[in-house]
Amino acid sequence: MAEGRPKTLPVLPWMRNPVDIELFDNCPLGFIPLLDPRLMEALQKMDIQSLFPVQVAMWQETIGPGAFERDICVNSPTGTGKTLAYALPIVQILSTRKIRCLRALVVLPTRDLALQVKEVFDAIAPAVGLSVGVAVGQSSIADEVSKLIEHPRLDMFSAFDPEVWQTKLQSSVDILVATPGRLIDHINTTKGFSLEHLCYLVVDETDRLLREAYQSWLPTVIQLSCSKNQAGFKEDEIVSSTLNYLTTIRRGGVERGFKGKCYPRLVKIIMSATLTQDPSKLSQLDLHHPLLLTSGDRRYKLPEKLESFKLICESKLKPLYLVVLLQELRGEKSIVFTSSVESTHRLSKLLNLFGELPCKVKEYSSLQHQSVRSKRLKAFREGKIEVLIASDAMTRGMDVEGVRNVINYDMPTYVKAFVHRAGRTARAGNKGRCFTLLRKDEVKRFGNILSKAGMMVCNVHPLPANSVERLRPVYSSALEKLKQSLDSKRGRKYSVRLNSAEAGEK
Repeated sequence: MAEGRPKTLPVLPWMRNPVDIELFDNCPLGFIPLLDPRLMEALQKMDIQSLFPVQVAMWQETIGPGAFERDICVNSPTGTGKTLAYALPIVQILSTRKIRCLRALVVLPTRDLALQVKEVFDAIAPAVGLSVGVAVGQSSIADEVSKLIEHPRLDMFSAFDPEVWQTKLQSSVDILVATPGRLIDHINTTKGFSLEHLCYLVVDETDRLLREAYQSWLPTVIQLSCSKNQAGFKEDEIVSSTLNYLTTIRRGGVERGFKGKCYPRLVKIIMSATLTQDPSKLSQLDLHHPLLLTSGDRRYKLPEKLESFKLICESKLKPLYLVVLLQELRGEKSIVFTSSVESTHRLSKLLNLFGELPCKVKEYSSLQHQSVRSKRLKAFREGKIEVLIASDAMTRGMDVEGVRNVINYDMPTYVKAFVHRAGRTARAGNKGRCFTLLRKDEVKRFGNILSKAGMMVCNVHPLPANSVERLRPVYSSALEKLKQSLDSKRGRKYSVRLNSAEAGEK
């Protein structure tokens, strides 16, 4: 943002005076107040010796004086530790539970991200006797049901009375990590799946979840977690509401100081690196006296130790410029982002046909089966694959340690896309670089994106002299092989779109 430009205030009053996360410092585990010793030990096994500022701020507003009295919205850069920021206080509070039932629900937009978040919960929840489940469609719904719902032992009464037997169904998990579509499947079809005891709802990657309807999962969850008519009921009265196969029972009442809020209240935690300010979207969350935690006074913020570079290249030689850049990076762990799934597939094939790369390059996209993506991501984490080619669908929240470079093969269209792409590197205080390949006509637009993201300096990255010209013959050969491959496997309609001027592009 240019100096002197008037600062626009958010429409919603509660967003105008946020708590600045940057005012908090890293805090050693031994100085975290009220932290359960069992959780401290679990964190140390994860090689965590202190909490990051966003985690300290969240602890203050949940376990500390804040005591979850308000819904919490966190707008913090990628790689700052937001997952553990909400996982740790939720696990700490639920560690005192006496009866197992579903009390915390975490909703994320993609399977890969949901599985990643479950790994964080799996690392700390068992230490205090909590069970974590996942509902993402990775396996059949029957397999998920067997892990989420506990069936009672058959006795002489329930064996002959199906209604009595079904009323004894109960949750096998205390915490559920889910994607919206599979969550709705369980709500509509799974006997015994109930939200009647739900206390905590985490909406991670909020912008994307609010932008796409996902079978109206949010109003459904809110409706089933809260009584429809709270006014006029005492705390010990029971209110029932029914939706499809799910019956929800929740105590009714009016919470002191906030008319119309049910008791016990469903606490909501909203997480994003690019939190929307659109009142119409945020109203869907039905937030209770929300508190905003954010980093600094900028709406969008990039990692502190991120360096940004741009490469001005000829359009028809764009893939060749990428090859030269990858050669220069010499096998450093990198993610290359394209504008579409199709472009990801074509570019990956082209690079693997090139034969002049010092690194192993693989595709990572929604065209692949979940098991393939999981294996590929594991290999990338272990260093068996140095470069992943992905589309924007894969940018959200993915945390891979040691990613040194992000390369925008296709320029991001919006500032949010740039923030999420660049956030795959320079995470947790580490250094990282972001390279963007640009045609001459894209330079000005890209400059506007950078200024909105707060990136004031973006150096031009020079390639070694004559490197592009030297590899032209090899590039032409690889391009011809790719055309032949697409002709034989996918038909001519795919190869027609691939010409020397747009190789590897959408």
